[in-house]
Amino acid sequence: MGVSAKTTSMVKVFVTTAAIFIILAGIKTAANLLVPFLLSLFIAIICNPLVAKASEFKIPKAISVILVIGIFVTIALSLAGLVGNSLNELSQLIPQYRLQLQEQFTWITAFLSRYNIQVSSAILLEYFDPAVAMGMAANMLSGFGSVMANLFLIILTVVFMLFEASSFPLKIHFALDDPEMRLKQIERFLESVNHYIAIKTMVSIATGIVVSVMLWAFGLDFFLLWGVFAFLLNYIPNIGSIIAALPAVILAALQLGLGEAGFIGLGYVAINMVMGNMIEPRYLGKGLGLSTLVVFLSLIFWGWLLGTVGMLLSVPLTMILKIGFENSPEGRWLAVLLSDEETVVQEAEQVQSA
Repeated sequence: MGVSAKTTSMVKVFVTTAAIFIILAGIKTAANLLVPFLLSLFIAIICNPLVAKASEFKIPKAISVILVIGIFVTIALSLAGLVGNSLNELSQLIPQYRLQLQEQFTWITAFLSRYNIQVSSAILLEYFDPAVAMGMAANMLSGFGSVMANLFLIILTVVFMLFEASSFPLKIHFALDDPEMRLKQIERFLESVNHYIAIKTMVSIATGIVVSVMLWAFGLDFFLLWGVFAFLLNYIPNIGSIIAALPAVILAALQLGLGEAGFIGLGYVAINMVMGNMIEPRYLGKGLGLSTLVVFLSLIFWGWLLGTVGMLLSVPLTMILKIGFENSPEGRWLAVLLSDEETVVQEAEQVQSA
């Protein structure tokens, strides 16, 4: 009997693991279809409170949806136009920046040769080609470009979602056996995601503005592009701000010199320390209940699975999994592993007091 139970357990683990890999393979294959849908879902989650607020002022739902979508489309197209024009101009200036870099490397190799360190400027230029750094920025933004290609599909999906949002709780009520508990879970998830995205958006906008002003003060080319870059990548936890700083600092070294580039790098560090360690935690708090390690690993996982958009949505997507595990007896332990230390301590204290 014991062998039979053990065999059954092993078969269950094997089948579950195989099912997970099959699902992940399916998601990876269908990423081009899933990414617009996921973006539509989260845009609808963000826009729905605005539509609901408009209804309090007796504004018809159709008009409020059109206004909200109009604002979103205007902002999206403006950013896309700015990024596209700046990248085109930047690509035309790459040969000029490469010549400036070659001159600086000539000075560096001459300085090193005084200490019998022989380095070829051609080799340095090969490894530190500015086209590579700028190509990295273009590749990061290409993920957003592919999204803009599906902009009409995304907008249409968001519109339908906003119109269906009010009837969704009623559908859940009839579809589930325990609708009250499930509705509370859905409401808690929506509140968490709305709170996170709202605070993150405000902080990201402030970061982009401050970065643009700083780079404009230094006289760096395409300061608006790097501000938009900082705004977008600030949604990526932990490493987004670092990636956003690299192209601007490299361009500053080519255009303005190493000294100014160093000051710009320090400026990025100061901005991210203030925004990420002071302002954002003050308003965001620990409401997500995810550990820092989980946030970082989810960034890598969802980025691999869904690309650049997956990196941006890594935290909300992980929140969906965590809430699902919390309400499943078999997955409860996974929810605990995803939680931060403060959440685990609070749950332990509740268990002890009970």
